[in-house]
Amino acid sequence: MASLAPVIPAHVRPEQVFDFDIYADPRIGDDVQGTYSAALKGAPDIFWSPRNGGHWVVQRHDLIAEVVKNPGVFSAREMQIPRVENPPFFIPLSVDPPENVPYRHVLMPKFSPRAVAEMEGRMRALAADIVASVADKGQCDFVHDVAARFPVSVFMEVMGLPLDKLHHFRAIADTYFKARTSEAIQASSQQIFGIFNELIAYRRETPGDDLITHFLTVDMGGGRRLSQDEILAMCFVLFLGGMDTVTNVTAFTFQHLAGDPALQARLAAQPDLMPRFAEEGLRMFGVIGTPRLVVQDFDAHGVSFRMGEMVLCALWQSGRDPAKLDDPDRFDIDRAEMPHYNFSTGPHLCLGHALARAEMRILAEEWLKRVPGFRAVPGVRHGFRIGTVIAIESLPLEWDPA
Repeated sequence: MASLAPVIPAHVRPEQVFDFDIYADPRIGDDVQGTYSAALKGAPDIFWSPRNGGHWVVQRHDLIAEVVKNPGVFSAREMQIPRVENPPFFIPLSVDPPENVPYRHVLMPKFSPRAVAEMEGRMRALAADIVASVADKGQCDFVHDVAARFPVSVFMEVMGLPLDKLHHFRAIADTYFKARTSEAIQASSQQIFGIFNELIAYRRETPGDDLITHFLTVDMGGGRRLSQDEILAMCFVLFLGGMDTVTNVTAFTFQHLAGDPALQARLAAQPDLMPRFAEEGLRMFGVIGTPRLVVQDFDAHGVSFRMGEMVLCALWQSGRDPAKLDDPDRFDIDRAEMPHYNFSTGPHLCLGHALARAEMRILAEEWLKRVPGFRAVPGVRHGFRIGTVIAIESLPLEWDPA
C-alpha cells in the first residue's frame, strides 16, 4: 500500500476513517469491481482514506449524484489524487458550469444519439472486420485483439488520428493513468500534446471531415474561434477517454460473459437483448472514478468537508448500491431497472454515453454471430490497473472454431 498521510485531519471522526488505497489495495483481485464492492461493504457511505495524501471517498448512488451536481462546493477544476502542482486541465471536464456549457455545445452534435445512429453502419463494418480477423483462430487476447481495436478505432476515425498508431497511443494513455507525480503526469501530457499539435497543424492546412477540423472552424459566438490551447485541452480529455474507457468496460463485461455459457447462448439466439446486456455490463463494470476538489467548507450527512480536500466519487460503486437494487453484485439482464452513474450525471454527464452504449451493443452482436460459444483460457491471470480509472490488461479467450 501507499504510505499513510501524516495526519488524519481533526475534523474527521475515527469512525469515518477506512484504510483503503485506491491505487494498490491488496483486497482487489481480477474481478476488480466485485472485489472492490466486497472490500467496501464495511466502509461508511462516505469515508476518509488516509492514503495518497488523504481524501474522501463517496460510494453510494444518491450521494454521488449530490456531489457531482454541486460544483459550487465540489469543483472539477482539479482531478488528481493526491493533489499535484500544475494539474492537467481538461475541457470541458475541468470547467465548472456555466462556463463549461459552450464547450459542451461544441461537442454535442458530434456525439448525439442522431450522430451515433448515422455512424452505426461504419461501426458495424469495423466490428465485423475485427471479429473476423480472430474468429477462425480459436483463441485471442480479447483486450489487445478486439476490445482495444474496435472502440479505439472508432474514436481515432472520429478524431482523424492514424489507425496504425493505435497500440502506441493506448500505451501512452496507460502510462498517463499510472502516473502519480507531477513530473510523470507532465511527461505523459507532453506526449499527448505533441500528437495533437501535429494533427492540428496538419488540419489547418488540410481540412477534413473529423473532429479536429470541426474544432478549428466552429463559431463559439460572435465569430470567436477556439484557441490552440482550448483545442488541445479538449483533445486531451477525448484522447484519454477514447483510448481507454470503453475498451475496459467492454472487456470486463466479456470477462463475465466468458464464464456464463447459458447467457452466451441466450444472447446469440435473441440479439434483441443486446441493449440490456450492454446496460447491465455498464452497471456492473464501470471503470471511472471522478475526483472533485472541495472549494468551500461544507457539512452534509454527518461529514465535514473542508476546503482544499479531495473527494473521489467512485462511480463504479453507484451501480452496486444495495439501497437501489436487490442482489446488486449479480449480473442479470432481466432486471426492471439498472441504475448507475458510470457516465456521471448533471453538468458533467459524459457526452460519449450514446456512443459507448452503441459500441458495446454492436461489438457483442458481431462477436456472437461469429463466436457463439467461448471461455476464458483456464489458469491465466488477466492483470488490471486500479486508481481513478480502472483497466483490465489482458483477457485470453478460447473457443472451438467453426
